[in-house]
Amino acid sequence: MLIVGLGNPGQAYEYHRHNIGFLVIDELIRRCHAIEITKASFEGTLYTCRAHYFLKPTTYMNLSGRSAAAVKNFYKIDEVIVIHDDLDLPFGALRFKKGGGHGGHNGLKSMDAAISRDYIRVRMGIGKPEHKSAVASYVLSDFSTVEQPYVTEWISKAADAVERLLHESVETVASGYTVKKIEIE
Repeated sequence: MLIVGLGNPGQAYEYHRHNIGFLVIDELIRRCHAIEITKASFEGTLYTCRAHYFLKPTTYMNLSGRSAAAVKNFYKIDEVIVIHDDLDLPFGALRFKKGGGHGGHNGLKSMDAAISRDYIRVRMGIGKPEHKSAVASYVLSDFSTVEQPYVTEWISKAADAVERLLHESVETVASGYTVKKIEIE
């Protein structure tokens, strides 16, 4: 199976809301002691562990599907999981589904165009700004000081869910790991 975290490469973006997919991939790599595979044509950082592949595209969000397609086609992988931020869900939400629309998310648009819509989505709610005009700066900002204490646990729960998705159905995992939102105290 190929597990793709969506985000933007580089330290400047490392802890931004838009990079939550990368942060979950980092946790999965740490847990699994995954081995990095170097191949420039993948346009991403690729790791392998227990016959699964973990990908962080280096193409930036808008072209991430290109990287996923290169890995998927090279290794002839049928099943793909994509971990991404979701503006339409409140902060801390964790939802799962197979297929669906992109909801305006440029990373998902790229994935859909490159590998079709037939992949499992791990949707991580980041909330949304008050005004639509602030969306770009919002997704490219760090989590607030109020949210930061909850991020590590949220990433861990998402990684737990992805590990289960490697062996169980989306419906089974959703019934045990769905979070509507994190209650901030």
